[in-house]
Amino acid sequence: MFSPSEALPRLAPKLDQLTREALFGDVWQRAALSPRERSLITIAALLGQSRPHALAFHLRRGRDNGLAADELAEVVTHLAFYVGWPSATAALEQLDAVLADPTL
Repeated sequence: MFSPSEALPRLAPKLDQLTREALFGDVWQRAALSPRERSLITIAALLGQSRPHALAFHLRRGRDNGLAADELAEVVTHLAFYVGWPSATAALEQLDAVLADPTL
């Protein structure tokens, strides 16, 4: 299975560097929004675009940034009306897998 965290530095070292330094090292660190708020925004964007692999990563990151399981489920429920049921139910599959992870 493709793992972006493992493949990125091997296949696209510059993209890996930009991801670490510009995205997570700068954008995610800016003070105007908290990491929790950035997680909510990112999860909403990825859910709306039906990006399951990136969504799973950011659901885990959202949990790390203080989002509770019921809040994440509410985000999915709310967005179902805006992005469609198929996208929302696909996101619930990702959320279920993330919540089943005993390390969270």
